[in-house]
Amino acid sequence: MKLSLQKISLTFVAGCLGGLLNALVVWAFGALGLTGALGVQLAPAFTAPWLYQRLVWGGIWGWLFLLPMGLSYPLRGLLYSLGPSCVTLFVLLPYQAQKGVLGWQLGYLTPVLVLFYNGVWGVVAGWWLTLTQRD
Repeated sequence: MKLSLQKISLTFVAGCLGGLLNALVVWAFGALGLTGALGVQLAPAFTAPWLYQRLVWGGIWGWLFLLPMGLSYPLRGLLYSLGPSCVTLFVLLPYQAQKGVLGWQLGYLTPVLVLFYNGVWGVVAGWWLTLTQRD
């Protein structure tokens, strides 16, 4: 498989766009009180550093789309979203945030929300790649 600079760039941008929508959804759910209503204490402030890391890591995770696979981009995005979900649930929340495995100290529905939020990333990134695909 030959990788072009264009493909590498498009997958990064797709991941960044997915990261942007992911961040907006995470923030909006918190700001509107939806996460609190679900018993999950996850309502981040919308700050530049918080957004920046989601854009950059979203772009990096977007490079997974360079892997050859016979699924549509949005389906691949859902599948690939399991990667950042696992990192969040089994590394970031327990060790960096000290919120326990699966982030259960934030609320028992935390894993469901993490999977949903990262699914947003995957579908948006896949949708972008579908739109930018050349025939």
